[in-house]
Amino acid sequence: MLQISGLSKSFGSRKLLDQVTFAIGQGERVGLVGRNGSGKSTMFKIILGQETSDEGSIVLPKSYRLGYLDQHIKFSKPTLLEECIQYLPEEQAYEHYRAEKILFGLGFEAKDMERAPQEFSGGYQLRINLTKCLLQEPDLLLLDEPTNYLDILSMRWMRKFLISFRGEVVIITHDRDFMDSVCTHIMGIHRNKVLKVKGDTQKYYEQLKQDEEIYEKTRVNQEKKIKHMNEFVERFRAKATKATQAQSLMKKIDKIEVLEQLDAEQMMGFHFNYAETPAKKLLEIEDLSFGYSEAPLFENLNITLKPQDCLAVIGKNGKGKTTLLKVLAGDLKPKQGKVTYHPTAEMGFYEQTNRKNLHPNNTIVQEIEQSNIELAIAQVRAICGAMMFSGDEALKKIKVLSGGEQARVLLGKVIAHKSNILLLDEPTNHLDMEAIEVLTQEISRFEGASIIVTHNENMLRKLATQLVVFSQGSAVLFNGSYEEFLEKLGWEEEEKETSSKNKNDTKMSRHDRAQKVIERSKLLKPLKSKQKQYESEIENYEQELEKLNESVMKLVQSPDSNADMQEVYKSIGQIQLKIEKAYTELESVLSEIEDLS
Repeated sequence: MLQISGLSKSFGSRKLLDQVTFAIGQGERVGLVGRNGSGKSTMFKIILGQETSDEGSIVLPKSYRLGYLDQHIKFSKPTLLEECIQYLPEEQAYEHYRAEKILFGLGFEAKDMERAPQEFSGGYQLRINLTKCLLQEPDLLLLDEPTNYLDILSMRWMRKFLISFRGEVVIITHDRDFMDSVCTHIMGIHRNKVLKVKGDTQKYYEQLKQDEEIYEKTRVNQEKKIKHMNEFVERFRAKATKATQAQSLMKKIDKIEVLEQLDAEQMMGFHFNYAETPAKKLLEIEDLSFGYSEAPLFENLNITLKPQDCLAVIGKNGKGKTTLLKVLAGDLKPKQGKVTYHPTAEMGFYEQTNRKNLHPNNTIVQEIEQSNIELAIAQVRAICGAMMFSGDEALKKIKVLSGGEQARVLLGKVIAHKSNILLLDEPTNHLDMEAIEVLTQEISRFEGASIIVTHNENMLRKLATQLVVFSQGSAVLFNGSYEEFLEKLGWEEEEKETSSKNKNDTKMSRHDRAQKVIERSKLLKPLKSKQKQYESEIENYEQELEKLNESVMKLVQSPDSNADMQEVYKSIGQIQLKIEKAYTELESVLSEIEDLS
């Protein structure tokens, strides 16, 4: 369990964290949210001891191990498998299958095990670091944007892994769907403070909105009250009969801690610049094939795209998704087939690797202007503001911007350019959760057609009307939504995993299966009863633990609470032992149930 009390951190005049207090309880998986630059990664660095806080304390149990996804790439072994197994705990040093299981889940193949780690792309090298982190079996996992370099299948595997992880997890990710499916609690950094809520992101944002509304009502009422008090003082300070009362009231006014009006938070907001078109069919793709070698990445693709269609291109990394977009954009010539655009079609192409096409000495304003010379300076400034570059920020030169800021400039250029077909390659990278929501909404409102490469399943569910699925060495068109794809076809890789588990069952005769079910149900009944008992105990203990944690928060604010704190910590320790014992018993029962099943 992690306890943080009164934590503050500033960089010069800029305050990131102000008297932050929270706890991570046993078994909690906490999603850490907040705008870009709000202090999420800084919080991780302080917990890990890589950064010092200005004030406050961090309390960790004895022998409590922290695991962190390191973004720094450093390899010391000649092969991928050797690089990973060196991070196995001593007692598991020869259990190489543990490393292989994680590597396969993250998209590596059997033939990769003997390859040198340096041979892999940057995204896959980060997956190696993630494997090394997971193999150490820490008590608390700190994961900063682990999904950034994962494809859909790896993300689905990662989701299952984290849900079954027995320790605590704090995860930073801008993928709302992933966070909601994994986390038990959401914790946000907002206006330098921390709010922690049990439940999903929607519950967190609802609570945040409610708290701000209450604050604003309280502030307005306080403002009225102070105004009335001041009016009384001005009116009666000169009257002998009321002078003493007026003086007393003035002292009261001086002691009031005035609530400041909350600053409006800057939000990304925009609309795509639509080019009018009479076209009923904006794009026709006939028998399209392409490959860098004799083996094609995709072949015989036939697709028709009408206004307001959204074609989502999905699949594992490195299989040809971005290549397909480049062929459609005309950057690469197909091996066979043709791509036909309507004469009035206007394309807006967002590609992260296009950052090299930004001129380093240009300002943000100049880059947006170059995308559409017809725009007035006020319109250019409005787009800069929508991309969160307001005022003098818009006059920054490209060379001083971070990768994420440059990605927003590229998106601004696409918005400025009039288009009726959008080609968007991983547009959610480097955007925060709120910005992704805005982007998804604006693509759905766009009157033209869109083609999107994304691993964000929430975006796929909301937008996709048809899919190109890269899987098992080929690309196929699926006419339908992402939900329909999962229901009707699903990912072959996941199907194989499921079918291999059930292989023995399919070999049984119907009669044998019926007999097995009858025998199994007799044995399972008492075990299921025990399972419910232990689960109920754990739930009660955890509720007790939550109340004790709340007591700790209150006591932290009190200057003379050391004795009480000791008592509460003692109770917390006792409850944690009970939870641990109940989990051990539950694990034993679940193991028996699994064996029988």
